[in-house]
Amino acid sequence: MLRGNPKDQKTKNPIIHQQSSINTMKYLNIKTLILFTFACVLPAGIIFSLTACKADEGQTLDQRNYKLVWSDEFDGAAGESPDPTKWTFDIGTGSNGWGNQELEYYTNRPDNVSMDGAGNLLITAKREAFAGAGFTSARIKTQGLFSQTYGRIEARLKTPYGPGIWPAFWMLGDNIDTEGWPQCGEIDIMELRGQEPNLINGTLHGPGYSGGNAITKVFTLLNDRFDNDFHVFAVEWGTDYIDFFVDDTLYRHLTPDNLTGEWVFDRPFFILLNVAVGGNYVGFPTTETPFPQSMTIDYVRVYQEAN
Repeated sequence: MLRGNPKDQKTKNPIIHQQSSINTMKYLNIKTLILFTFACVLPAGIIFSLTACKADEGQTLDQRNYKLVWSDEFDGAAGESPDPTKWTFDIGTGSNGWGNQELEYYTNRPDNVSMDGAGNLLITAKREAFAGAGFTSARIKTQGLFSQTYGRIEARLKTPYGPGIWPAFWMLGDNIDTEGWPQCGEIDIMELRGQEPNLINGTLHGPGYSGGNAITKVFTLLNDRFDNDFHVFAVEWGTDYIDFFVDDTLYRHLTPDNLTGEWVFDRPFFILLNVAVGGNYVGFPTTETPFPQSMTIDYVRVYQEAN
C-alpha cells in the first residue's frame, strides 16, 4: 500500500487482506517540514499568529519498508458492532471519570459505536441521561486480542468538534494491569480538543513524564479543520525512536534522550479509539457543542518493518 492523498476516495485494496504477508509498504521519507507562520489583524486591531509544526533541526528519515500485519477496514453493514475478534469495550464511567473527570458513560450500544455501511466505524457521543451520567459515548480497544511492539500504526479518520469534545487514537502498554499507569507507557497518536478543531497533539506518557508533564507536541492544520475531512494519523516506532505523522508530514521525532524519565516503549502495546465528553483536558461542553457527535474511522492498520 502506498500512502495517497488523504482527501481522495478510500483506497482499500483487498489484496492487502488476502496476502498481507507479502505486501510491503515502501516509501522514501525525505520530508522537509516547514514552519508556517502568518499574522492576522482582527477588527479591533489585535494581532495574532498561528504556527504549524516544525521539525527538529536537520531532521530526516531513512527509507523504511513495512508489511501489513493487522487491520480493520470497518466494511460491515450499517448498525453492525465492531468485529469482536479484534475489539472489546470499556464500559461505564471508570474511576473518577477514567482518571480525567470525564462526563460520559461508555457503552457498547450500536447507538454509540457501529458501522455506517459505507466502510466506516462511527463512535458517537450523545447528550442523554444514562446510568447516572449526562452523556454517552464509546471506547474500544484491542486489549487481550492484539498488541504490537514496533512498526507503523495508523488510522484514517475524521474528528468530531465542539467545546468539551475529546476524540483520541492512542495506545497503552499491555502490562497496564500488572504495572499500572504511567509505568506501562502511553502513546497518544492523536488527541484533539474539540474547541480547537484545527489542532491535534501527539504525546508520550511514562514514568517521570505523565499527565501535565507529558512529552507532547501540537500539529496545526492551516486554513482547515480536522472535522472537515479525513486525515491519516500515524506513529512509526522502533527500538529507540517514535515518529509522529499527520498525513505525509513528520512533525515529531522522539528518542530516549528526549524524555525526562525511563523509556518504556520496548514492549507490546494495544490500540484504543474513543470520544470522551468533558474532562480536565477539554473542560465542559457548552450550549455551542453540537450533539450527537461522531468520530468517523475509515480504517486502522498496523505494519511491521520488513527485512
